[in-house]
Parts: sequence; structure tokens; C-alpha cells
Amino acid sequence: MDLSLIADIAAATIRISTPLLFAALGGLLSERAGTFAVGIEGMMLAGAFAGAISAFSFGSVALGFVMAALGGAMVGSLLAVATAKCRADQMVAGLAINVLVLGLSSFLLRGLFGGRAPVIRLTPPSAWPVSWLSELPGIGPVLFRQPPVVYLAFLLVVPVALFLSKTRAGLALRAVGENPEAAFAAGYDPVLIRMLAIVAGGALAGLGGAVLALQEVGSFTDGMTNGRGFIALAAILVGRWTPVGAMAGCLIFGFVSALELRAQSWGLPVSSYVMQMMPYCLALALLAGMGRSARLPAAIGIPFVRH
Repeated sequence: MDLSLIADIAAATIRISTPLLFAALGGLLSERAGTFAVGIEGMMLAGAFAGAISAFSFGSVALGFVMAALGGAMVGSLLAVATAKCRADQMVAGLAINVLVLGLSSFLLRGLFGGRAPVIRLTPPSAWPVSWLSELPGIGPVLFRQPPVVYLAFLLVVPVALFLSKTRAGLALRAVGENPEAAFAAGYDPVLIRMLAIVAGGALAGLGGAVLALQEVGSFTDGMTNGRGFIALAAILVGRWTPVGAMAGCLIFGFVSALELRAQSWGLPVSSYVMQMMPYCLALALLAGMGRSARLPAAIGIPFVRH
């Protein structure tokens, strides 16, 4: 295989993995605290919508990312109140959030543009080469000629991993996901911790949606996340609820997506629709193969009730 093609696929893998990684890290915080992150798809879409509208209206991509995080956090706060505070069923509430954001973003898009549903066109930020590292043969153009949000996503894996494993707050979050009664007896508030984890996860998922709209695609359309939130959930399972593992899972799905995009131009006797199914088929296969052996946080999905 041509080396330039390999480098092109590798660079595309990293770019495609970036929104998934933001969403996966957000979902990881939520699930380690004991709440299923089914609503991560809606949080991503809310971030994509808020980021695209803000960047389009004010001409500032930076503002778009800030508003995307706020949009994702707002949707996360709704889910946090419903599940952690009101003890609603986490699966049903998460799916309801996804449907709500899909319909609301479509409605607001048409309302803002006089009943039309335009495709908002945006100019993606340019890449930031990292001094001499970008000149390294082979890996330089792949790893060190990326947009800044790509560097941020992969660097964020380290502080999230350290937070969960080395800090008192991270230990409390994990304790709430494993045994909220014991955490409560130790002086922590499981409801508050779960709510904060969901809101923080929503902010990260919102950033993932913004990366998709502002960086990867450069536009916003109805339902543009198109199941990527569920792919991020699959990456969390593949990674066994660890930040580094989730990153590896996102890279796997990113590679399959990059390969699928390139394969459509190779003239293979396969329908393009079948090609587009590849990442989702992989997600189903991995979930079926690894789901039985995966160890979920012990208290995930179980509401905490003060006695």
C-alpha cells in the first residue's frame, strides 16, 4: 500500500476519532459515577447546534466551542435532575433527551431562519503544526499537523485518568458508582456527585459535537451526530471504563470510518450504503463479543435513595 495513503488514513483516523473521544470521556465520567450515558447522543447534538449557531452568528469559532460546552452541560443538567434527583429510569430518560434535542434543534434551526432548514456553512479552523515535530518523517504530518482541538482531546485523556485514579474527588466519584451507600456513610453526597458528573460529561460531549460541526464537517444539519454518541458508548465498553481504553476504542472506530470513506473511492463492487454501515456493524460486533465479559460499575443504573 502506498505510504501516502497510509499517512492519509492515519491522519483521518485521528480527526474522526476526536469528537468520539470528547463524548467518550464525558460518558465515562457519567458511567463511573453510576449513571448510564445513553443521553450522550443528545448532548453531542446540542453542542453541535449551539456551537454552529454561535460561530455562524458572531463569527467566532472560539465562542462556538464555549457555547457548545454550555449547551451540552445544559442538556446534561436536565438529565442529571431527571435521573439523579428525581430517580427517573436512566435508559428511558437518556433516550428521551436524545429525541428531545433532535426535535428541538430542528425546530430552532427553522425558527431562526424563517421556516427554512438551511445547511449552515462554517470555515473550519486551520491546522497548527507543532514546530519541528511536524517535520518528522512519517508520523510528523499525521500527529503534529492537526487542529488545536485534536491535541486537546488526546491530551485530555491524561488529566481525566489522573483525576479518576489519583485524586480524592475522583475516588469519591468512583465510589458513588460502585457503592453509593458506603460513599454516603463516608460523608459524600452521591446525588450531587452524580449530577456534577453528568453535567461535566455533557460539557465534554458538547465539545465533541462542536468538533464535528466546526472542525470535521464545517457545517450543521439536522441530526448530524447520526449515532456517534452510541459509538462513543461502545468505545467506553471496549475500553473497560478507562480513559486510555476509551481512547483506543475511539481510534478503532475512527480507523474503520476513515477506511470506509477511502474505500468508497476504490471502485469496490459494494454499495456505498453497506460501506457506511461498517462502523455501526463493528460497534454491534464488539458489544456482542465483549459485553458479557465487561464489568460495569456495580451501582450503575441504580438510583440512590437516602434512608
